[in-house]
Amino acid sequence: MDSLITAAARALAAGDPLGALNRVALRDDAPALALRGIAMAQLGDFVRAKALLRSAARAFGPKEAMARARCVVAEAEIALVSRDLGWPAKALDTARATLEKHGDLVNAAHARNLEVRRLLLIGRLDEAERMLAELDLAPLPPASRAAHELVVAGVAIRRLRTKEARAALTRAGHAAREADIPALMAEVESASLVLNTPAARLIARGEERLVLLEEVEALLASGVLVVDACRYVVRDARTVVSLATRPVLFALARALGEAWPGDVRRSTLVARAFRAKDADESHRARLRVEVGRLRGELRALADVNATKQGFALAPRRAAEVVVLAPPVEEPHAAVLAFLADGESWSSSALAMVLGTSPRTVQRALDALAAAGKVQWFGRGRARRWMTPPVPGFPTTLLLPGPLPTD
Repeated sequence: MDSLITAAARALAAGDPLGALNRVALRDDAPALALRGIAMAQLGDFVRAKALLRSAARAFGPKEAMARARCVVAEAEIALVSRDLGWPAKALDTARATLEKHGDLVNAAHARNLEVRRLLLIGRLDEAERMLAELDLAPLPPASRAAHELVVAGVAIRRLRTKEARAALTRAGHAAREADIPALMAEVESASLVLNTPAARLIARGEERLVLLEEVEALLASGVLVVDACRYVVRDARTVVSLATRPVLFALARALGEAWPGDVRRSTLVARAFRAKDADESHRARLRVEVGRLRGELRALADVNATKQGFALAPRRAAEVVVLAPPVEEPHAAVLAFLADGESWSSSALAMVLGTSPRTVQRALDALAAAGKVQWFGRGRARRWMTPPVPGFPTTLLLPGPLPTD
């Protein structure tokens, strides 16, 4: 490997894509193409980056299996960052096996880390945790260790293990500073904000307030009966009852939870569950049926007692009933939540992580775009969606680096 290739590789490892391009921008040999592709990816031009990496893989030829595998890993990372979740995950697994076979343990560990990040993104936490347990951190350089700890923190946050998440983010911060890459340090700092940002609204005895993730964790372990409108479950410390596929029953449970220890009028329950303005005899009959079904679902946690005016929730073990609701409730909030990560998403990728149909997601995106809450770029299969930048502030693409000091 010549000195220019070596210098360009070191510049990329240090997070300096412009320095790398200054050395290899005019070269078309295979190593230069690969480094140019990675540099363009760091600059955000993912289309050009993928084209360069594929050209590099072809230029390396069949005898340079390890170099081609590295190109596949780089392309997989671009697909992950650009939220191309339809990218063939099997190709990454094959590339990782090739790198392990040829002794490139650093890039093999990086490939494993990418696999875990993809599983985390699509919500397959059990598989992600199993793969994390198999990952050997010894060969990882500081930048890769920081990325690994961000994944560990992501899993811990989704599992509501906030102490574990804080410890992982602290380790990620140390590794990022050791790597001395400003963009990586900013990513760790941004991830740390999740633990200091309200995660839900707590509604209890007619009052509500915002709560942090740590408070949610403590609440779920405290033994109170929680009607969780974030996950559509009713739970205490020992039992969890999912009503995610029973929207009418959950609407009734939430209304009863918000009113506890009081009761809820039958007309109010009809309006909340069936969205009917005026309750007639058919609505009242249906309400009796649905309340009976709710009693059956919640029999291990609470009873639903009839009162003169309506119904009231009566917990069996818990001394308190509370409702956890999302911090902001509006139509298509789940779509907005994924777009809030600042990345550009395709509608098919959003459909995959939300577990719904692409057409449903597309309708939601169209409605959000009409309201000015999201924007798109590209056409056809290349169309991507993201939240608009804050007016009056330049986007990160206009800020390639710090301004020179006087």
